[in-house]
Amino acid sequence: MRDLDISEVAQRSGVSASALRFYEEKGLIVSVGRRGLRRTFDPEILDRLALIALARSAGFTLEEIAGMFAPGKRPKIDRKLLNNKAEELERTIRKLSAMRDGLLHAAACPAPSHFECPTFQRLLKAASAHVAGKRANVKNQSKQVARATLRKNRAPKS
Repeated sequence: MRDLDISEVAQRSGVSASALRFYEEKGLIVSVGRRGLRRTFDPEILDRLALIALARSAGFTLEEIAGMFAPGKRPKIDRKLLNNKAEELERTIRKLSAMRDGLLHAAACPAPSHFECPTFQRLLKAASAHVAGKRANVKNQSKQVARATLRKNRAPKS
């Protein structure tokens, strides 16, 4: 099969030409030449773009995706990274399921006011505890960064 120019790749993959140029700049894809002013790509680029789209929809960053593409045609699969991402997705699914259940309960709750409903009260407490936990985590991370910066600045210069 002949090489595809950038407009053909964009049309077949659903990835815009500007995104293709950006992916090339980031090292995710490689053009094989030019036809006039247009970049050309090996037809196998379509499989690579499908893999990039799948990884992006799973929440991988472009840097993580680039790390999976070893030089050559076969991806270098980091199984630990895949397991970590799967665990992260599982946590997100649990949170979203809890939110969905809360919304469904609020929509169907027979209490005259949601604030009179014990289930809704529990949901509110859980939500506020989650937000408070996030704030505490951010504060803790900020303190750790500040301590590390202080240690670095105090270290003798060689």
